[in-house]
Amino acid sequence: MALTPMRKASFLLLLVVFVWGMSYLFTKRGLETLPPFTFLTFRFCLGFTAAGLLFMKHFSKINKKTLIGGAVLGFFLFLTLGCVYFGLRYTTISNAGFLGSLSVVFVPILSAIVYRKLPEKKILIGSTAAAIGIALLTLESKAGFSIGDFICIGAAVAYAGHILMTKHLTSIKEIDALNLGIVQLGFTGIYGAVCALLFEEPYLPTAAEEWTAILFLAFFCTAFGFTGQVVAQKHITPAHVGLLFSLEPVFAALFAYLFASEQLLPIQIIGAAIVFCSVLYVEADLKGFKRKSGRETG
Repeated sequence: MALTPMRKASFLLLLVVFVWGMSYLFTKRGLETLPPFTFLTFRFCLGFTAAGLLFMKHFSKINKKTLIGGAVLGFFLFLTLGCVYFGLRYTTISNAGFLGSLSVVFVPILSAIVYRKLPEKKILIGSTAAAIGIALLTLESKAGFSIGDFICIGAAVAYAGHILMTKHLTSIKEIDALNLGIVQLGFTGIYGAVCALLFEEPYLPTAAEEWTAILFLAFFCTAFGFTGQVVAQKHITPAHVGLLFSLEPVFAALFAYLFASEQLLPIQIIGAAIVFCSVLYVEADLKGFKRKSGRETG
């Protein structure tokens, strides 16, 4: 049986989310020695170069609208990764992964603001439940809610904007989704380079650990991950994207447990479960599922 474009896109996003689950581990290690903006610049410039060379023939057909759209998407991506990088300095890998997943709660909220429609009842319930889950999730001994957790929530808001903007841009006939995904990487690298020159003292990494983190993030999480996301979103609704992205913190916590020796307290596990369930509640089309199940039963 041939897979439909939607099923292919869903599988592609699932692979992307799995790889992104590992990104927090490599990012945490890379930021132990490299300044945030310098780290971001190397990652995205290399990712842009790799994706551009891989799809060179296709990329040569780029147009003005794609360039402008890429600049806008790159800005949202820069804000997202900038918040993640600074947030990881003050919180754990597991917390960063779970808090970043809140973008799927912010997507319908921001959509309601943009289109001037009040949120549905289930969105309000899901958001409240997620807030309770966050409070429990981020309770580490007596540390409580850290500044890193707030910054990671900012990343979730920025990425929600990125998801909505991606859906809008890929619906424009003149914009090619693959080229758009590649161009955004280049602009993200440019924004990072400007900030690195203004606020840091950038230098060429020399340690093997630094290059391991940069190359993995550049090739897998950036060139494959962000380009794959844009291509897939052409065939999937934002709600479906949000549902798949809810798996990212699960993978992040798993890799943090396996390779970073991070442990979750029982109350944090409960908080994580509440966040996860609230995300599923907000994004799942329960009524549509019941109707479909009823038809299949009949």
